[in-house]
Amino acid sequence: MLNVVSFDEAIRITKNEFSFFDPGTEILSITECTGRVTAKDIVSRENIPPFDRSTVDGYAVLSSDTFGASEGIPSMLSVKGEILMGEEAKGFIRSGECIKISTGGMLPAGADSVVMVEYTEKMIDETCLIFKAVSPFQNVTKAGDDVKTGQKIISKGTLLTSKHVGILCALGINEVECVRKIKVGIISSGDEIVPVQKDIPFGKIRDINSHFLSALMKEKGCDALEYGIVKDNIDELYDTLQKAADECDVIMISGGSSAGNKDMTCDVIEKNGKVYYHGIAVKPGKPTIFGKLNNKAVFGLPGHPAAAYLIAKTVVTELIRFFSGETGKDFTLTAEITESISSNHGREELVPVIFENGKAQPLFFKSGLVSLLSTADGYIIVPRNKEGLLKNETVTVHLF
Repeated sequence: MLNVVSFDEAIRITKNEFSFFDPGTEILSITECTGRVTAKDIVSRENIPPFDRSTVDGYAVLSSDTFGASEGIPSMLSVKGEILMGEEAKGFIRSGECIKISTGGMLPAGADSVVMVEYTEKMIDETCLIFKAVSPFQNVTKAGDDVKTGQKIISKGTLLTSKHVGILCALGINEVECVRKIKVGIISSGDEIVPVQKDIPFGKIRDINSHFLSALMKEKGCDALEYGIVKDNIDELYDTLQKAADECDVIMISGGSSAGNKDMTCDVIEKNGKVYYHGIAVKPGKPTIFGKLNNKAVFGLPGHPAAAYLIAKTVVTELIRFFSGETGKDFTLTAEITESISSNHGREELVPVIFENGKAQPLFFKSGLVSLLSTADGYIIVPRNKEGLLKNETVTVHLF
């Protein structure tokens, strides 16, 4: 008999039972940190840019010297040299003076603006004619305009991507303290399962789940350890689970989670551990198991690949994010559905969809089928207190 809990309750229980867990941290170089979660806030130790600099090619000036300048009555300024990109600006310009400057060049002391070269003309006698007025700090990026010393640039719990690497490099931060990778063990159980590379005898199926779930965990920044195929033998399954519990933080067993004669996942976990729930009020994935063995989280997932994937995507990855402290949110969008969906009252339903032309097209499939799931862009959730959704109803699409 299944002990069924709601979808939200299942996630609450998984987090509550592992509130003690601390994965630890490690120091990584910026070449290794992409896809990892920051263990603490990252604070700037300097200004970006470190000095006032020009955003155009032109002449550094005192803006007040250009007020009223026009093509008919240009301002006339004395040119006092040139500042190239990468050079330190030395000296000081006074009223009536200007300095030629390149894009990115350091603004000299005394100047507060840059006139674009298109609005100037340099004369033979080192005089520059200014044909357009500029306001204070026009065409200038001030020191600290991008980042100021002491400013938090990346928060604790951030999943680092390529966009973060740029700012780390700009600040000269070569190493980042990150949360240690969560190790996830994956066991595929069942007498009917054969390795992917083998021909399928009648009555057998290939091992989809080991690789399906491993790929998902790697996408989530985990170390995925595959323990292969275990036959429907309680001692063999127990030994494999114990080995995984010694080496991993989280274990997923696909298959054997229902209530049939060969469904032994509950018994194996309870032999030296505890089961907290057996069943979630969700479709697909109702027979999902969650327990603890050697203070490690153990999930018993349905054997049907699509059901196993969707439960891993929604429930298991929530625990992974909880462990790592990741604060980011899933990518979602809203759209109208292209057709009505009927649903069983009393449990939530996860329905894969294709997002096309601004609308979400439901993909109706059985939990044992994987071809439709491979084409889906995401999924929608039919609430447990509704008997379905109507065509053109607005829904939230959770993107894969």
